[in-house]
Amino acid sequence: MATVTHDAALANARRLLVAEPASALAQAQAIIEAVPTSAAAHRLAAQALRALNRVSEAQAASLAAVGATIHDEAMVDAALALAENRLPDAEAALRQRLREDATDVAAIRMLAEVAGRIGRYGDAEKLLNRALELAPGFGAARANLATVYYKQNRYAEAAETLDAVLGEDPDNPAHVNLKAAALGRIGGYDEAIALYEQLTRRFPDHAKLWMSYGHMLKTVGRQDDSIAAYRHALAIDPGLGELWWSLANLKTIRFGADDRTAMEAALAAIDTRDAGRDDDRLHLHFALGKAYDDAGEAEPAFRHYAAGNAIRAAQLGYDAADTSAIVDAAIATCTADFFAARADMGDPAPDPIFILGMPRAGSTLIEQILASHSAIEGTMELPDIPALALGLGRETQGEGRHWVAALADAPPERLAEMGAAFLRRTAVQRKTGKPFYIDKLPNNWRYVPLIRLILPRAKIIDARRHPLDCCWSNFRQHYAKGQAFSYDLADMGAYYRDYVRLMAHIDAVQPGCVHRVIHEALLDDPEAEVRAMLGYLGLPFEEACMAFHANARAVRTASSEQVRRPINRDGVDQWRPYDGWLAPLKAALGPVLGAYPAPPLGFD
Repeated sequence: MATVTHDAALANARRLLVAEPASALAQAQAIIEAVPTSAAAHRLAAQALRALNRVSEAQAASLAAVGATIHDEAMVDAALALAENRLPDAEAALRQRLREDATDVAAIRMLAEVAGRIGRYGDAEKLLNRALELAPGFGAARANLATVYYKQNRYAEAAETLDAVLGEDPDNPAHVNLKAAALGRIGGYDEAIALYEQLTRRFPDHAKLWMSYGHMLKTVGRQDDSIAAYRHALAIDPGLGELWWSLANLKTIRFGADDRTAMEAALAAIDTRDAGRDDDRLHLHFALGKAYDDAGEAEPAFRHYAAGNAIRAAQLGYDAADTSAIVDAAIATCTADFFAARADMGDPAPDPIFILGMPRAGSTLIEQILASHSAIEGTMELPDIPALALGLGRETQGEGRHWVAALADAPPERLAEMGAAFLRRTAVQRKTGKPFYIDKLPNNWRYVPLIRLILPRAKIIDARRHPLDCCWSNFRQHYAKGQAFSYDLADMGAYYRDYVRLMAHIDAVQPGCVHRVIHEALLDDPEAEVRAMLGYLGLPFEEACMAFHANARAVRTASSEQVRRPINRDGVDQWRPYDGWLAPLKAALGPVLGAYPAPPLGFD
């Protein structure tokens, strides 16, 4: 069929679609018989079949249209733009296609990928669900939906969706890997490890699979096996920087001269003009910082830490003023009268215990101690409070960071709904019948006003560590995600200062609602501090809390191996060899540094 005849036949079939869908279907089928690669004809057939209520046939026709898309020049151009990360070009082309034909499931899926790449996961989810409504057998769209769920921290839904994907494509290692990662996020460690064992047997030369396997082994406390997995991966790909950092991040191992030589060689082999290798470079810099630190060589250690931090800071573009603005808004809005007017409006459940503060301030140690109590279950750093706060801001203010203003306008029923939503969303993390459970996401300090309103009976423990020890520990730590403030000394000092400022305000307007644990006091007199914590929680003292290092529970944070040892002072004063480089940090901390452990007078 000549192109002009093909186009004319399509146009004629479209005219018939509304009034005579059977005739439109016949014409579409005739076009397909003549031009089997006509994606437009397959989509038209699908539309006609839906109009005739032949749903399953319509879905099959939509799927056939996807297969024919490789012969559609406009869609090939859009796919090329997507592959080259020319997202505005791809989006414009795909939106034009969907204006022409809103049922083009290939275009819908590709537009969802554009949305996902720029972080609009809600839009991506809606688009993918629409694609699957039109073509339930569209496996690529279902796999993309699983990824979108994972990116939104909806790990249980991601794992469930991947079950369906793997039912159709059981041998796809990427899908199995994502399912294992999702299971690890909801405490399904045994199943996740079993999946990684299968994958590493099938793909023994896949370094990143071995690395993911090592991460999961580390989480459950199998340190020797974890190290072996990382070393196996390094034998495959010694230039994969994340592997070296994974070893460094165990904290309890020391690199030798051979390791330093291998890392320096791997770093030298990376062309600094190759932005695609920036992640390898920054991971190697952080690992080398640890290696020279182990050797007691402060100058090269700081040089590598500074280089790694500089790369990551440039990637993230953190603006300290944004955090200060949120703290300013919270202090101005959340007064004593504000809280009094909203007392007991949230969900009354007393179950959650929030451990918060700066990262690297001892929160994992506190969690491990409390999770050794018979009434308390440890989970992990849960993403749900920030998600609820930012979602509220987007919903009513059009911008997540304006959640304080949104909170001020929230009616009582909305506060109760959000508290119930937190309990519902985190229920998947609870594996025992213990009455209390811990969320130890440090960054929740920013959302203490929201926690107090939506979960008024929840307990809050503020883990605080000396600002120089704490901030230096953050500067030499590379995080898998988040903590954008931690890659610049001045930004870090400002962040610590804002944290102390907000918590001082909460102490003033909600006295006694937060229990503070000073890290150095916990090291000096652990039993007294543990008894004080349990007293705040209304629980009896148990000796098991003092033997926390024997607790075999899974721990996901950077301190996972450190909390499997008895309390020690290894982390105290580690900043001192680097004092000569810390002037920007000290200046940003201002009066907070001299006043520690109390806040400066009048700081709220």
